[in-house]
Amino acid sequence: MPTLPWTQPKRSASLRDEVVVMASRFQLGRWRDVIPFLLAALQIRRQMLRSPGVVGVSLIAKPFAKTFYTLSAWNDRDALDSAVAQQPHLDVMTRFRTRTKGSVFVFWPLGGTHLPPRWDDARSRLDEEARRATPRSRSR
Repeated sequence: MPTLPWTQPKRSASLRDEVVVMASRFQLGRWRDVIPFLLAALQIRRQMLRSPGVVGVSLIAKPFAKTFYTLSAWNDRDALDSAVAQQPHLDVMTRFRTRTKGSVFVFWPLGGTHLPPRWDDARSRLDEEARRATPRSRSR
C-alpha cells in the first residue's frame, strides 16, 4: 500500500505559529493482525480528520513488513490527547496493545509555515527514539 498523503481536514483548523507534530511506528508480531490493523488505522485516520485541532495526517502502511507509520500535526498537545482518548482510537489502542512490539512515538514542535512535516525527518526521529529506548548490552 502506498503512502496516504498529507491530508488536511475539510474544515480548516485555525493554524497557529507553532504546531505539535506526532509520529508513530507500529510493528505487528503476527501476520494475521496486519489486515485488521490496517482497517483500524484507516478508521482512526477518518476519526482524526474530524477531530478538533487537527492540522493534518498521513499514513504509511508496509503490510509485508508488518509495519505502520503515522504522522500528524495538531494545534496543541491538548487537542491531540483529546482525540486519542476518543472512539474508535481508544478501542483500537486497547485491542492491539499486546499485538504490537516495539511501538515508538515522538513529538516535536514545528513552525506552522513549515507544514506539512517531512516523512524523512519523522522516520529519522522515530529511529533515534527507538535506539534510545532499546537497552544496550554492556561488555564486562
